[in-house]
Amino acid sequence: MSDPPPYDKISLLRLAFKGLKDEELREMADLTEIRAYPPGHVLCQEGAYEDIFYIIADGNVIITKKITDEEAERVLRIGGKGDLVGEMALIQNAPRAATVRTTTECTVLEMEKRDFETILSRSPAMAIDIIRITLDRIRANDQMAITELQKNNKVLRLMDRNKLEFIQVAAHELRTPLTVIKGYGNLLRTFPEFKSNPSLDEMLDGILKGADRMHEVVNMMLDVTRIDAETLKVASVPVLLKRVLQGLVNSLGKAAAERRIEMRLEYAEDTPIIHADPGMVEKALYQLAVNAVKYTPDGGKVTLRARPVMLEGDIPGAEVAVQDTGIGLDPEHHELIFEKFYQVGSVALHSTGKTSFKGGGPGLGLSLVRGVARAHGGKVWVESAGHDEVNYPGCTFYLQLPVKATGNH
Repeated sequence: MSDPPPYDKISLLRLAFKGLKDEELREMADLTEIRAYPPGHVLCQEGAYEDIFYIIADGNVIITKKITDEEAERVLRIGGKGDLVGEMALIQNAPRAATVRTTTECTVLEMEKRDFETILSRSPAMAIDIIRITLDRIRANDQMAITELQKNNKVLRLMDRNKLEFIQVAAHELRTPLTVIKGYGNLLRTFPEFKSNPSLDEMLDGILKGADRMHEVVNMMLDVTRIDAETLKVASVPVLLKRVLQGLVNSLGKAAAERRIEMRLEYAEDTPIIHADPGMVEKALYQLAVNAVKYTPDGGKVTLRARPVMLEGDIPGAEVAVQDTGIGLDPEHHELIFEKFYQVGSVALHSTGKTSFKGGGPGLGLSLVRGVARAHGGKVWVESAGHDEVNYPGCTFYLQLPVKATGNH
């Protein structure tokens, strides 16, 4: 800090506070000190409790804020002659909300917190001026945030489009070699050498099962791209949910039994027949059922329930609830798990498996469920008390579909 040059305090205060009377300005001037600081000096440190209020007399400052731990400081604004700095923290008895740093040789008027509070209590005009200045800053910061969000949203939309295009291209490129693998595998199965050799037959069976799994993932990738591109056309034919759900219980029965998971079906007899795309509805319910089995520990229970409901707008529909006794899900993940490729927990711990406990997947299943729900004019959501691998609170996923699909046809 260097010795400041002589300065007209009254003129500066009149510039900062346009509503103050001369006697108020003189009283305030008597309570301030002039200080000069070099470039790079921190006047206010974000998060710190400090007791000085500043008015910039000459030079410039930069006001920055750290938004996240990973992100560098973000510039909120540049301050200059007549600007107030640090007043809100003193008024609120709160830590500094941002960091203020000089960018040039800077001369300031400084006032201690106790003197600032005394003047503020005596001068309604000063309080009004500070409110006006604060509101102007809030509007400016809001506009800056809106502009930043618009720019980020544009980048995110572009990235999402590129991701969809990559998924589509990758899926199409994988389909052909997978078809070849499955074709030759089935052909090899007819050879006498494989029929008479259990070891070879077992290896071939593993190859074909792996190819089938990859083919299933590829088809899911293509379904998700069609949903996101809004090119998915859903049929509207009668679908008996009881038959679909019973088929799921039967198809997953062996895998569930191996892990001693009880699968139950509770079907309200007045559940209506819905008009929907049977293939897409089956895929959506399959993903919900597999997800429940996957995150339920051995010896748990998965229950599939169906009942009639009224959707928004008094639209008749049917609801399928898939309830498990698994590890549960924290509230912050309740929306995010329906996003493409979203994974709860560390990807480094990922392990492939359709029904193995906490086995990983491509992160597309629940995104597909949401896409199917929206394409039919329905909705999907999850309820859970939270993640707990000791008490196992479980999750309940709800899929509601209208009796007559109101989405794309």
